[in-house]
Amino acid sequence: MTKIRVAFLTFYYEAWDALASVHSLMRADERFEVAVFAIPRRLTGDLRYDDASGAHTFFTQAGIEHTVLNFEDSNDGLKVLRDWAPDYTFINYPWQRNYQPAYRVDSLVSFTRVAYVPYYSLPLTNEPADGNGVASHLYTQRSHQLASLIFTQDEFVRAAYAKTSRGNKRVHFVGSPKIDALLAAADGQAGQVGHAGHAGHTKGERLQLVWAPHHSYSPHWLNFGVFAQMHIKMLAWARDHQELDVVMRPHPFLFGTLVDRGVLTATELAEWQTAWAELPNTSIDSESSAGQILARADLLLTDGISFLAEYPLATGKPAVFIENSGHWPLSPIGEIAAEANVRLRNFDEFVAGFDYILEAGLPDRSAEIAALREAAMPFGAGGSAPKIVEIVAADFERGAGIDAAGNGLGPSPLVDPSLVTETAWERQPGREPIND
Repeated sequence: MTKIRVAFLTFYYEAWDALASVHSLMRADERFEVAVFAIPRRLTGDLRYDDASGAHTFFTQAGIEHTVLNFEDSNDGLKVLRDWAPDYTFINYPWQRNYQPAYRVDSLVSFTRVAYVPYYSLPLTNEPADGNGVASHLYTQRSHQLASLIFTQDEFVRAAYAKTSRGNKRVHFVGSPKIDALLAAADGQAGQVGHAGHAGHTKGERLQLVWAPHHSYSPHWLNFGVFAQMHIKMLAWARDHQELDVVMRPHPFLFGTLVDRGVLTATELAEWQTAWAELPNTSIDSESSAGQILARADLLLTDGISFLAEYPLATGKPAVFIENSGHWPLSPIGEIAAEANVRLRNFDEFVAGFDYILEAGLPDRSAEIAALREAAMPFGAGGSAPKIVEIVAADFERGAGIDAAGNGLGPSPLVDPSLVTETAWERQPGREPIND
């Protein structure tokens, strides 16, 4: 039997949970031959590409066999991938400017079929003045245009692809492997930690507050982040509340973006980080999985975005959402997620209400969380990855069609970029340029 060769090509190991269950199922399936390739990245705010050491460490600690493609010329790494001859190459990150040139989707489609699983749990935001409920950057980037298979978390996004020149036949509504993985991880942690729940906190226990700030600080892009407005106050508040542990869970882009966008100077940020590190009850955790972080949190304080859905789904409790009044509009499912949390206008409102939360617990959001679960998990817990695996297998067997005898004609053809007639989202005027 000819095995289906599947490569997983990633630098965004922080969101490996979007691919992990697919990878695990394929490894255990005799129809597939699987390989993981870790590559360098240059995230927003970074001055240069890294050496993929972060991804290497992550996969090593997770016990995942992988190959690191860290070459001075990324074309040398691409040759290694091409020589392995994958039938399909999975990616979990669409933004092409963060890839070294050779690993961008235009290169990949010359020899493999790109399969895209979004790195985020749900599409929670819309773009300003985009009234159809689906932000165009979710389905019109170059990676979306040239992918052979795309797996979405809701029907709204799948319907949006129908408006493009390639249509949406290759787009499959499967739910979110990331949410499935998050719930499984949180369930595994739940028996190891205690929670305050809705009934208030028991005196004598050390409460753990997780603070998860987002990286966006401009109406030009998302604009959810309020770190700049509250970081000094948060430092003082944590200093005054040494009876609890405050764990900061920064978005991976946070610190680089603060300086790159001129929100804070490098000196201002370094001084704040030093002061935060010196407090006995504060820390920064960028290493634990999202499931571990959420399961350990007695209370989550965030300005968005993904945790608005992930925390209520994983714990059955609302987070405290400090909502920047100028953020991009929420999508329909984003509004459902936001309502499953406690929405506040600023950090001062949280400070004013904290003693009440400590004594009485957070307001009940059980009905709203149930509505979110119904919207976010249409196929039930754990249903997404098996669907993806079977879709890939079916595409390999009969993606090119079926003959008169009912036999599959083999995998879908490689994508011809000339079939795409639209300008990709990131190549439109006003977008951030790709600088190499």
